[in-house]
Amino acid sequence: MQVGFGVLGPVAAWDGEGRALALKGARHRSVLARLIAARGRTVSVDRLVEDVWEVPPEGAVGAVRTFVAALRRAIEPDRAPRSPARVLVTDGRGYALRAAPDAVDAWRFEAAVAGSAGAAPRAVFDALDAALGWWRGGAYADLDERPWVLAERRRLEELRLDAVERRAGALVALGRPGEAVAGLDGHVRAHPWREEAWRLLAVALQRGGRQAEALAVVRRGGAVLRDQLGLDPGARLRDLELELLRGEEAGRDRHETVWVRAAASLGGSAGAGAVLDSTVGLLRTLAVTGPGGLEAAGAQRLEAIEAAEELGDPALTARVIGAYDVPAVWTRSDDPARAARIVAAAERTLAALGDSASAVTRARLLAAVAVESRGTGGARARAAALEAERIARGLGDPALLAFALNGVFMQSCHRAGLAPERDAIGAELVDLAGRNDLASYEVLGRLVRMQARGALGDFAGADEHAAAAEALADRHERPLARVFTSWYAAMRATALGGRAEAERAYGFAAERLAGAGMPGVERGLEPLALLCANIHYGEPFEAVHGADWGPYRPWVEPLLALARDDRDGAAAALARTPEPPPDLMFEALWTLTARAGIALRDRSVLERALAALTPAAAELAGAGSGMLTAGPVARHLADMGAVISAT
Repeated sequence: MQVGFGVLGPVAAWDGEGRALALKGARHRSVLARLIAARGRTVSVDRLVEDVWEVPPEGAVGAVRTFVAALRRAIEPDRAPRSPARVLVTDGRGYALRAAPDAVDAWRFEAAVAGSAGAAPRAVFDALDAALGWWRGGAYADLDERPWVLAERRRLEELRLDAVERRAGALVALGRPGEAVAGLDGHVRAHPWREEAWRLLAVALQRGGRQAEALAVVRRGGAVLRDQLGLDPGARLRDLELELLRGEEAGRDRHETVWVRAAASLGGSAGAGAVLDSTVGLLRTLAVTGPGGLEAAGAQRLEAIEAAEELGDPALTARVIGAYDVPAVWTRSDDPARAARIVAAAERTLAALGDSASAVTRARLLAAVAVESRGTGGARARAAALEAERIARGLGDPALLAFALNGVFMQSCHRAGLAPERDAIGAELVDLAGRNDLASYEVLGRLVRMQARGALGDFAGADEHAAAAEALADRHERPLARVFTSWYAAMRATALGGRAEAERAYGFAAERLAGAGMPGVERGLEPLALLCANIHYGEPFEAVHGADWGPYRPWVEPLLALARDDRDGAAAALARTPEPPPDLMFEALWTLTARAGIALRDRSVLERALAALTPAAAELAGAGSGMLTAGPVARHLADMGAVISAT
């Protein structure tokens, strides 16, 4: 079976079934990587010595030959003694890697990028979308910065950036500008010198009907190029600015005419309340358009609420809070402090209105409390969610019921094993939204069912809902949905595939998430997912140096200490570990605590973990998040039970 090699991330090799091959130390990987970079050409032993060491030690030539021998044993374990190597071959006074053209991820990537040149947009998108998914991190990520490594990294990174932009251009050409914006927004932040990226982002915004934002992007890109790089914007960016200016002037004339007519109809009564009411409607639309819109809507929403409170009109404040019924799928807030201020404002408004609040107003305020209290709510937030649902069912208002069910979903993680209940919520949302043209809630319902069916190991069902969510998101320009489905694909790869496939899928998912405007989802997620994959595969955990574990660090700390062979430090960290918050990571974090307890044989911790996780015995640990999994809960329960019985 063909061996595969990877340098689009840490240097790696896999057997024909996708299992990682043991490549031993850093020098071994460096030799293999140098031969990969040579693309089949022979590299002399002397050149390998110069490229592997900055200051070669005595016996470096012999060391290289030892490294090659070890690599051959790993790559061709079934080769008969003294028979010639077929993959890593000797050629004169050097060595060459005679791998198939598609056996090395970097070679495949270069071929895909070159082959897509001049193709139709659909073919370009398909080729580059797949090719970008092969990246697992920076090229040659784990090698020292030797001159040849830096040159290869720069070359491959330039190809990757070009592929990202060409993929986005294909999306625009295919009539999917919202999805292009989702990818390009983070891309220009990370690579502000890429003039073509600025232009494509502006074009995508323009094609999505966001003319003013497109013009702002062109001007911001031009300012960055001038102020930071001392470069004048190129002709294509300048021409686009002129085109947008002409379009904005024409649009402004039309919009001003509409505004004048509307104001005349109001008889001049369009005061602060009317402005705030209309602002919330705009923010609802803005929040589902992509990264920039989501971030802007969140910040401006709080400003609108506080402005309404300053006017001293509780009824107006209630409308401003309750009208923002933007579907929420992740049970951890992007900005907990802001969410807490919104909850406090909603509670103050409920108290101020008292019995004068209509049923609709009360239900919307309660739903807002439930949604904004995600991951922190406790009994009050759960009660608010259920009361909002009860009122909405009594009123027979589909949009209100969808909002209330979103609140019930946000408060459905207070214990383990609730995937079936969340699946039922998702099923009702899909049915309700489909019958009443509530597109955003239909996407939400599909994503909720994708998560829940994945938790229950029903990947056929989860796949169906993921595909339906993507189709709906494309049709209605809800680009952030694909962030969640790409992470589901990585979780699925972990549960059903090999380690290499999972790492590639997580690398792609992490790139999609970067810059998506969802820090509550992004922070710490990728290293946590890889740690959970280690646990699922039963592999020893190697600490990820410099990883940002975000909010998950308290549950990871004991395992980090164990990876350093610091059992005392691990025990101290485990004693400090809190119970997980009531969110979609509840089972995953309890599983981390359980694995540390097993390693340390801590009976007290294991008894608590066993009690917490037993209701989820039929689920995959963490898979209810739709993001990651640490394998069947039943296996962890059995391991805990064995240690408890033995202590």
